[in-house]
Order: sequence, then C-alpha cells, then structure tokens
Amino acid sequence: MAKRIKSLPQQRGFVSFDVVFADGSRASNRRVPMEILGGLDGDLPAHQLIAEQEAEIAQKAGRPPREIESLTRSPAPQKPAVAG
Repeated sequence: MAKRIKSLPQQRGFVSFDVVFADGSRASNRRVPMEILGGLDGDLPAHQLIAEQEAEIAQKAGRPPREIESLTRSPAPQKPAVAG
C-alpha cells in the first residue's frame, strides 16, 4: 500500500502563525490564507483574521476573547531525515 504524502501548508495556500496572548497563553499554527497576506499591509490582515477567529472560538466557549500580544509566522516544517 502506498504511503500518503501530505503537502506542506504553504503549498496548499496557507501560512501558519504562532500567537501569544496578553494573558501569556499561546496558540501555534493558526492557519491564514496566503491571498490575504502581502502587499503594503504585510501580516496585518492575518492579525485581524486571527482576532476574528479568537472571538468566534471565545463565543462558542462562553468566555471573553483573549487579546493578541504578538503574532509571528511559524517556521516552515522540516522534512524528516530518512534513516538508511
């Protein structure tokens, strides 16, 4: 049976971000579509989209949304070395 090879998020049209909230908590690999990034705004649209996602998650969880302290792009995943 052939092994399924997953494509990287960047190849699927998404960029992953690591988010640090004001309360010290952290969320890794929040996905943002590539088409909203770039241009003069840089990663500002990602900040806005992740804030909207956080508000939606908080509403479903019945808690207030967390304030975003910092937002950085996640490092690209490295392909594992093949043991020979």
